[in-house]
Amino acid sequence: MKLLKFLIHSIFITLILTQVCIAQKSIVVSSTTSTEQSGLFNYLLPIYEKISGIQVKVIAVGTGQALYIGRRGDADVVFVHDRVAEEKFLNDGFSQKRYEVMYNDFILIGPENDPAKIVATNSIQKALELIALSKSTFVSRGDKSGTHAAELRYWKDANLEPNAQKDTWYKESGSGMGASLNTASAMNAYILTDRGTWISFKNRGKLKILVQGDPKLFNQYGVMLVNPDKYSHIKKEEGQSFINWLISPNGQKSIASYQINGEQLFFPNAKP
Repeated sequence: MKLLKFLIHSIFITLILTQVCIAQKSIVVSSTTSTEQSGLFNYLLPIYEKISGIQVKVIAVGTGQALYIGRRGDADVVFVHDRVAEEKFLNDGFSQKRYEVMYNDFILIGPENDPAKIVATNSIQKALELIALSKSTFVSRGDKSGTHAAELRYWKDANLEPNAQKDTWYKESGSGMGASLNTASAMNAYILTDRGTWISFKNRGKLKILVQGDPKLFNQYGVMLVNPDKYSHIKKEEGQSFINWLISPNGQKSIASYQINGEQLFFPNAKP
């Protein structure tokens, strides 16, 4: 009888310790604000954590900052949306492989009365030219995020380089997408945003979508494991497990199923 009690007690303790060990498994993911502020992570992570037992701790900042955190070795995985910066991260040896996960698009938001008269164009380049010409208020994130990098590329394509120090109509928020949209709403200004954050954004005021559908507005997201050969503390197995799930049929299905009011925010496109 004593032996039976001892065995039962031992099994009970083993189960508790096993659960504690599983609960302690975690990774840090540095990611763009759009994956967090759109609500995607709040939807995806409980699904992944339930099947893997790995807790995912997210640092949501602009893509530039997210990659910088990865370069310092302060994250196990980076999940961002600036392909040029991602490839530099890869080429500089801070990761060994980049995986495409999903996409959506950028959209140009502006006041309902559209003072720059951009609604008639489906060209982001032409729209920015008209905004600059009319000196209509434009809010830039100005934070080296993926969205900010895209915006700067679009201004460059239009042969324009607005400067917040000189051009009074061009404002830099230095904030994430949600905070920048709040600024644009308060100022009734134009702003570039990713569609996912816009769909989830509540404080729209008198802003609406004015330019969309230009192929240049395509917005690809990629994920990378920080190079464990560079930083020995990187949780290679747990980090790769998260990546593998994101690009798996189940992970891709989960991404596709995230909707707000029946509208899909992100479209999976991981390569087999």
